[in-house]
Amino acid sequence: MKTKKIVKRKFQAVCNHEKRIINLRVNGQPYRLAIGNEPNQIDPSHTLAHTLRETLGLTGTKISCDNGACGCCTVLMDDKAVLSCMILTVECDGKRIATIEGLKDSKTEKLDPLQQAFIDYTAFQCGFCTPGIIMSAKALLHENTSPTEEDVKEALSGNFCRCISHYQVVKAVLAASREMRSGK
Repeated sequence: MKTKKIVKRKFQAVCNHEKRIINLRVNGQPYRLAIGNEPNQIDPSHTLAHTLRETLGLTGTKISCDNGACGCCTVLMDDKAVLSCMILTVECDGKRIATIEGLKDSKTEKLDPLQQAFIDYTAFQCGFCTPGIIMSAKALLHENTSPTEEDVKEALSGNFCRCISHYQVVKAVLAASREMRSGK
């Protein structure tokens, strides 16, 4: 039943794109995107993942399964983790989107504590799924600044990595949480 509601909502978003223009704020930058089937327009059927990668050139967001099962495409929408391969761009009008590219400090170029912790704890191997895992962890830390190990495991349960165990990932998220709370 829930799947039918999601499909209906997406269908309505595509059919009701009377606005012809959508506004997004991606990594702090405003974008005004025309909706349509002409060159330099966003097709109503394009997913947010497609738009981020192909239109805006933000290739840190990965597409793997393209059906919401792996978590590689996770980005933040209004500080909540979402699967960008499952959301149509036309559904994102007026939303704030954050990708892995937007986590570092734009003034100092310093990595986000979560990104640095992944490096410090070697919480990655090939790196393909890492952006999605980091964005899921970032959403958790927005909601819960002092997560337990179980909280981290639950928040990352939708992210699949074939290269490593999640032990290093959990340690990195907990370390980043401690650093962020200490204000360093």
